[in-house]
Amino acid sequence: MAGNFITSANGIMTLTIASLFDAPITLQNWGSDRAWEQEAVEMLESQMSIDGVLNRGYIPRPVNQTLTFSAASPSIVYLEAIWTAQQSTMTAISLGAELTIPSTKRKYTFTNGAMMTGSVAPNGGTVLEARAFTFQWEKVFPAGI
Repeated sequence: MAGNFITSANGIMTLTIASLFDAPITLQNWGSDRAWEQEAVEMLESQMSIDGVLNRGYIPRPVNQTLTFSAASPSIVYLEAIWTAQQSTMTAISLGAELTIPSTKRKYTFTNGAMMTGSVAPNGGTVLEARAFTFQWEKVFPAGI
């Protein structure tokens, strides 16, 4: 019997940092409880007129995304490089990304992004804790694979 598979374990995300690296970086060793998550985007605003007519309009909004990595992730080096470059140049480093999820046969392209927040070091506990970084994207384009 065939089933529906929704694993995120085989998801692949690449990050493009053209100003720092010649090729896209494949992100690895994600956090165990949550790898990536996107906030819901409010796409419309509405107003009710005094005579009871509901009016709506599209308003473009950025997409906020959090990526979480194991403290031992090799991807941390690249994320720290973005952080360091932004600190030293005092400017945003422009990013792009692509998330491919084979289990759902979907791909998402993230454009005109920047790292907005980041964990400066892993928190120490019984073991080192995962590190989270947030990104803001201008647009996200879904597609089939």
